[in-house]
Amino acid sequence: MVQRYRSLARRLAPAPLAAALGATLVLAGCLNPAPRPEPLPSPPSAVASPEPPSAPSAAPAPQPARPPQPLREAHLSPATRSLVAQAHEQLARGDLDGASLTLDRALRIEPNSPLIWSQLGKVRLAENDAHQAEVCARKAIALATGDRAAQTEADRVLIDALRAQGHNQEAHDIEGRAFMQ
Repeated sequence: MVQRYRSLARRLAPAPLAAALGATLVLAGCLNPAPRPEPLPSPPSAVASPEPPSAPSAAPAPQPARPPQPLREAHLSPATRSLVAQAHEQLARGDLDGASLTLDRALRIEPNSPLIWSQLGKVRLAENDAHQAEVCARKAIALATGDRAAQTEADRVLIDALRAQGHNQEAHDIEGRAFMQ
């Protein structure tokens, strides 16, 4: 039995060396190769080479021009419509504080409504606060992009606010721009 063991040991003695070499080769193959630099695109040559008609084009297709934004109209939700109607009634009765508070409530519901900002500008004009009326009108103009009716209404409030402040030339310039479109 001892003799059998020795003969097996002699045959297996080169095996650890071979196993170590095999493992080294396998692990060396797992290493990431050095990254290859990508070739730079060649500059377009002065002489164009004819391409076969069946070859696909490498350049992306040009994007079609975007259509202009459609005109949009500002609409009020039923809740804000009711509040704006209430503010009109309050303004007609001379209740400027009530109209202002009602429009402030409407703005909490729809803060990006140019219609409400224009109405608030009218109330500020009625309160003889032309500067705040101008601020409200400019806010309404900024929000009314694409809505000609809302832009026109906001422009009218802005013109009135500027005239109330004595900025007649600026009001005249805006008037010419706003109503000539």
